Amino acid sequence: MFDNFHGNRAAVEALELMIRGERIPQTLLIDGPQGVGKATLARRFAAALIGDSAKIERDDLSLPDNQAIFAERDKWSSEKRSEDPLFFGSHPDFLTFPPDGPLRQISIQQMRLLKERAPFKPLNGRWRVFLIDHLDRANEQAANSLLKTLEEPPSHLILIATAENPYDLLPTIRSRAVPIHLGPLSRDQMLAFAKSRGLQDAERRIALSAGSPGIADSLDLDTYDQRRDAMLALLEVATGQAPFAAWARYSESIGSRKTEKLDCYLDVLYVLLEDLLLAAAQRGQLRNLDIEDRLRALASRVSFEWIRAAVHKSDEMVDLLRRNIQKSIALDAFVLELRSLVSAV
Repeated sequence: MFDNFHGNRAAVEALELMIRGERIPQTLLIDGPQGVGKATLARRFAAALIGDSAKIERDDLSLPDNQAIFAERDKWSSEKRSEDPLFFGSHPDFLTFPPDGPLRQISIQQMRLLKERAPFKPLNGRWRVFLIDHLDRANEQAANSLLKTLEEPPSHLILIATAENPYDLLPTIRSRAVPIHLGPLSRDQMLAFAKSRGLQDAERRIALSAGSPGIADSLDLDTYDQRRDAMLALLEVATGQAPFAAWARYSESIGSRKTEKLDCYLDVLYVLLEDLLLAAAQRGQLRNLDIEDRLRALASRVSFEWIRAAVHKSDEMVDLLRRNIQKSIALDAFVLELRSLVSAV
């Protein structure tokens, strides 16, 4: 029923049991780390209910045609996006509502459109399935608009939401959904996945993906290394190991790349900070083994309190992303704040 879905067998079996027993909850919430397969599992579940999996799989957001749609919409004004809310509907009875715009948010216009489409009967069969991918990126207005649909869903409608952290959602939304949790895959499962996809540099991809097959498959190692060079320079300056001039050239380069989002760099920064913590504690295997010497040199200069402060300030930048902050200015401030804390903590 869920061919070629790797890992999280307990979650798969729970969904299979729902289908065999014909006890389908009207709202499902699938949570788990980025790239672990939440939307993929939602599409497979929908295909088991309504058929024609080939059409449903066209809604995969990672497909080049869909990525091109996102890139084009990023150039639109917010007013134009509001007038034409984003959704994918390759299958008439399966709609996907993904985060939209440069800040990648679920908008109130999308949730209003969902509410308008919800009463429509299935074209074929018994069910219509709506997928809200990354519901944790919905603003308060959008979340409240969705809640109205969740309170009295039409009998033919199955709503599936995905989220990395379910506790970023309103408690009233969580209480109306049956939770399905997906965890990171084991090393053996990741090796099997890499083999099935014929991935090059499989060992490095597995280490960097932290058990998320979607990340292992989609990771552009050249781009990752460029961003890692920048974030490693940032940390070397922030720890006082290098002068500010060593960071300045990266800051100017990052600021000039208008289409590259800050969260791409923050994702890499979090991985480096995790490795710093492991190196400082002298426990576990680093994910960036090829730069182990540089990471251990950094770890020897800082305390646990400094690493915690760095993570906290990274979290603050993530919270500011929705305000469309200037990348280089935000990162410059990050470097200076942490540099001042080296001797203080």
